This record gives sequence, C-alpha cells and structure tokens, in this order.
Amino acid sequence: MAYSAKNYDHLKGGKVKGLSDAQLDQHFTLYKGYVAKYNEIEEKLAGIDSSKSNYSFNEYSELKRRQAVPFNGTFLHELYFENLGADSEISAGLKAAMDAQGGQDKLIADLKATALCGPGWALLTRNQRDGKLHTIFVAEHHLGLPIEQDLLLVLDSWEHAFMVDYGIARAKYLDVFVENIKWSEVSKRFGK
Repeated sequence: MAYSAKNYDHLKGGKVKGLSDAQLDQHFTLYKGYVAKYNEIEEKLAGIDSSKSNYSFNEYSELKRRQAVPFNGTFLHELYFENLGADSEISAGLKAAMDAQGGQDKLIADLKATALCGPGWALLTRNQRDGKLHTIFVAEHHLGLPIEQDLLLVLDSWEHAFMVDYGIARAKYLDVFVENIKWSEVSKRFGK
C-alpha cells in the first residue's frame, strides 16, 4: 500500500509568519516528490529478486542504497512542517533539559549556527545514550544522521525552504524559522 503525502495547507494564509504561500507551495510540492519516489522504490523492491545483491551493481542493491534518500526526505519534511506554527508551550521536562545545557536561547543560537554550516538539515535531538540535547547537521537526507537520536526539532536549511522569499539570505530565513517554532510539538516529541 502506497504512503500518502500529508496535507499541510493549514500552514498557509499567514499562519507561518514570514513564509509566503508561494514559498510553502513550492516546499509542499518538493515534499510530495519525495513521497512519490519513496513509493516508487518501495514498489520496485517488493517485486525484485534480491538473491544477486552485491556491491558492484545490481538493481536491488542500487535501490537499497538510495532508499534512505526519499524515506528520510519524506519524514524529515513531515517533522519540519509539523514543528511550524508559532507557540510558546514548552513542557517542564524540555525546559529543564534546555536549562541544563545553557538554556533555550543558547540551544537556538547553536541550532541556527548549525543550519549555517551549509545546505541540509539542522536538528535538535536528544541522544538516547547520554540523554543530552544535541544540535546536528545533516548534509544530505541519508548521510550523517547519528543513530539513537530522538528528533525533537527539525529545521530544513536547504535553499528550497526559503529561496522564494529570501533568495540566498539563509540567516534571515533562520530568524523567521525560530519565530515560527511550534514548541508544543517539540515538547510532545521530547515527552515520548
């Protein structure tokens, strides 16, 4: 059964201050492309012979090597859209975790600095091993994502997330993103 793209049109109409409907529409279209490619790969994998898988080349091998790109592209985008929608409802547990590491302002400044590392993703995570919050840069959807991380806050810092509204001014977009964090969603993720 194919995975269906979620509808995030509720973010349009000025609900995400600083991101136009045209910008959001472009981003939603890109997201739907990842969903389509994810479904295509899943469908092909379901009907392909895996018995000759190898490192050099085989259709099954190539599909498996690329599978994480649309998979993570789909689900990182969903987490990103779901943590948009400005509110300030930070749970006591998340606030305590942030305070233990210098506070919310320090972590947000670090997340923004992480996003400026290049096009990719900036993530606020909780490491399942040490229990601490970490900011992580992921240059591509499928490369560099450490294991055993709870994804709490997902910031898309690829140009497609802001070019319509901000051109190449990534730092201005980051300010807008921070103003639109839905802390109740981040707190919910932290509480799981």
